[in-house]
Amino acid sequence: MMRSRALRSFVQNGPAMVGTAVLLVCLACALFAPLISPYDPIVQNTANRLMGPSAAHWLGTDDFGRDILSRIIYGSRTSMLVGVAATSIGLILGTLLGVMAGFVGKKTDQVIMRGMDILLSFPYILLAIVIMALLGPGISNLMIAIGVSRLPIFARVARSIVLAIKHNEYVDAARTLGARDCRLLARHILPNVVPPLIVQGTASLAEAVVTAASLNFLGLGIQPPTPDWGAMVSDGRRYVFDKFFIPLFPGLAITVVVLSMNLVGDWVRDVLDPRQRQEI
Repeated sequence: MMRSRALRSFVQNGPAMVGTAVLLVCLACALFAPLISPYDPIVQNTANRLMGPSAAHWLGTDDFGRDILSRIIYGSRTSMLVGVAATSIGLILGTLLGVMAGFVGKKTDQVIMRGMDILLSFPYILLAIVIMALLGPGISNLMIAIGVSRLPIFARVARSIVLAIKHNEYVDAARTLGARDCRLLARHILPNVVPPLIVQGTASLAEAVVTAASLNFLGLGIQPPTPDWGAMVSDGRRYVFDKFFIPLFPGLAITVVVLSMNLVGDWVRDVLDPRQRQEI
């Protein structure tokens, strides 16, 4: 029933279909970059530097003569990897902490949520910058920094849901019949926590991609010569007036992918949000 409703709503949702198609193309570029890319994204050719779009280089070349299209294709790898990994870190750790705080309560709840409040007191981009400054540059540290910066959001969502349902009649009935805490969590609480967290995860995925691009733009994330969209925009900003295509195309890649994630996220929200189901 749920699957047929979701499929029907997806077919009727044009923006979600377009967003899914774009993300599938991006995923294909990330998986098959060596087969799709027309040039090596790292090899420099100064004889072809700062060339405009042409038949040989569809999106032109950068200041080192590297093909921009090839670097965008390879850059999809880092963007997708960092976005998914960072969101997963925040989702898993945040859910565990939120469920523990809401279910156990008392001092455990106080300690965990005061820690989340401290993290929330920082703008998430600033928090990610601080963590990167402490850990140093690198793709692994970039994932950790972004994941930790998103952790409080998932923890608060999970905690609020657990607090709302842990005293429901069916939970009290299961506890009266002798169900242990592990069974209560697995059978009665977590199934109600997962759908809202999936919705939150789709929104955080787009934010993670933007944050990764921002940190790479500042030079705090992935280091040259590894292709990355944020770093490409940063490298091309000095040519924005005379060779505008250098920062333009990687910037468009970020915009299109993030917009597609938001379109798919809106559809996921409509499917999983009980308040929306009557409209589907």
